[in-house]
Amino acid sequence: MTVVSTIFQCFRVVSRHPCFLDVWVALVVVMSLSTGAVAKDAPRSRDQITLSFAPLVRQTGPAVVNIFAKTEVAERRTSPLFDDPFFRQFFGNMFPGQPRRRSQKSLGSGVILDPNGLIVTNHHVIANATQVKVVLSDRREFDAEVLLKDERTDLAVLRIDAGREKLPYVEIRDSDTVEVGDLVLAIGNPFGVGQTVTSGIVSALARTAIGITDYSFFIQTDASINPGNSGGALIAMDGRLIGVNTAIFSNKGGGGGSVGIGFAIPSNMVGTVLQSARDGRLIRPWLGAAGQTVTPDLAEQFGLDRPSGVIINAVFPGGPADRAGLAIGDVVVSIAGKGVDDNDALRYRIATLPIGKTAKAHVIRKGRHLALDLALDEPPAKPAADITNIDGRNPFSGARVANLSPAFALENGLDDMARGVVVLGVRRGSVADNLQLRDGDIVMEVNDKEIASVRDLTKAVRKSHKVWRIQIRRGDKVLRTEIKG
Repeated sequence: MTVVSTIFQCFRVVSRHPCFLDVWVALVVVMSLSTGAVAKDAPRSRDQITLSFAPLVRQTGPAVVNIFAKTEVAERRTSPLFDDPFFRQFFGNMFPGQPRRRSQKSLGSGVILDPNGLIVTNHHVIANATQVKVVLSDRREFDAEVLLKDERTDLAVLRIDAGREKLPYVEIRDSDTVEVGDLVLAIGNPFGVGQTVTSGIVSALARTAIGITDYSFFIQTDASINPGNSGGALIAMDGRLIGVNTAIFSNKGGGGGSVGIGFAIPSNMVGTVLQSARDGRLIRPWLGAAGQTVTPDLAEQFGLDRPSGVIINAVFPGGPADRAGLAIGDVVVSIAGKGVDDNDALRYRIATLPIGKTAKAHVIRKGRHLALDLALDEPPAKPAADITNIDGRNPFSGARVANLSPAFALENGLDDMARGVVVLGVRRGSVADNLQLRDGDIVMEVNDKEIASVRDLTKAVRKSHKVWRIQIRRGDKVLRTEIKG
């Protein structure tokens, strides 16, 4: 007979007794003591009553550093008299003011990941900095060299020279082994008060659609992360790095402090950027395909069990995806054995794989499951950019243009699937500016002739025309216009 059924039988017997309440309480206490359900042995030693993260902090804390970045900003200093409308009516901008330099300082955190002095932090901590200093936990200061800055992942790699001394460092753990509910420590320098440690759990994994970086795939934690924690370490209970703290969700537009929702860049991405700094160049594998996240409506349309994966809607001719046999309409569900729930996850999975290897891409094609061998190649740099300034009497005068290649497009934040001639900039007040050309516009046709290269464009504008017929692609739209010569 179970404990519950025994108690229930006793309840039926004693419920008729005039001293029912006293008898019932005594009975429950006796049975609880006999089963250990309520009373437990009292702690007999200090170890049994002490729970502390101190050993873990002693192990990892010395590898977390403070980072001070100094930036020189140019600004013009003018007298308030020169801003008076009456004064400007007569003198205009004859006295624009004298330029002066002003220093701005920012504070952040970093983590040593190599005993020879390689440190990872956030890109936004040291962006545009003219001087970067690193302060160790023992208060020693070092000038830092910026080895690599990657705005797309919001990561940067620094190096300090400590001579022959091997610095304390944290090992990197595979972030794909982390689970929701795991205990974590966040170590950094919030508000500039000095190194601080907070604890919490992993609240969620693979957080996408955050919009912080081009590779949105974050570990979410409720460990308190505040201004100044950026670039600090997110540590697992085994003492290894699982992420770099990057951002918080705040109810005051980012200035209200932590509300228990913090985001960290997974250590697998951190490791990829760190290795790129060691190699001296940052190149990620290129898929050569584009798609859209599977929605509930699309899942029903394609006969999928659930809304997960990426439907391919464009394949670059001759690219890795094309050579692997990926086709328009295929649904990518995993890369290298890791699930792909949406477009952000697909970009992240490709970006964290090593160049020169091959990965299995699992896709669903018309209800059939296929495994394709995807070559992890770098984006091609052909054709050469051939950056050119267009002059003369033509609608493109004042525009700076270039040939598009996947490598050039990725370097400049452009669409890596696009081909042709792209507008990189427009001189203010020029003919191209009056035509309202914009950065990123792709020139498709001039006077009914296809423009496939900068050479084609310069040749097309060399002759004068009574009427210019121009076709431009801007995002998903094709714009056509006619201009008198």
